[in-house]
Amino acid sequence: MKKIQLLILFVTSVLSAQNLEFEKQKVTQFLDQWHAAAAAANFETYFGALAEESIFIGTDATENWNKKQFQAFAKPYFDKGKAWNFKAIERNIYFNENGKLVWFDELLSTQMKICRGSGVLVLEKGEWKIKHYVLSMTIPNDTTDEVVKIKAPIEDALLEKMKQ
Repeated sequence: MKKIQLLILFVTSVLSAQNLEFEKQKVTQFLDQWHAAAAAANFETYFGALAEESIFIGTDATENWNKKQFQAFAKPYFDKGKAWNFKAIERNIYFNENGKLVWFDELLSTQMKICRGSGVLVLEKGEWKIKHYVLSMTIPNDTTDEVVKIKAPIEDALLEKMKQ
């Protein structure tokens, strides 16, 4: 009896691991297609991947947008036929217990060189939707002082404005 229980447990865990890998592949494909839609300036596909109540946080400190605000910002780029071209070079994907929530981080090759993206996906009506995405530029530690000098005048003024 114990051997049968162990065999059932083993088979179940193997199937769960296989299903998890399959779901990770689906999420990877979804995110790759989302990035490809921006590169192709496909506005409908790109923004169709975002949940209606989603947030996109860009690289500038002022870029914290809901979906409608992000669409308004991005539309002129898409209308010109040239948005942005991000390609994942590394990605980590994590699922919650019921498999309906995903969080991920990714390193991206972009026109800004290496960037980091991170986000949250939710399963809505059987489809993955981006609920929250954060895009960050990476800064090599050895260059931090130089970068701070460049951005200090702009961000010092922004900090003063935000305090008011």
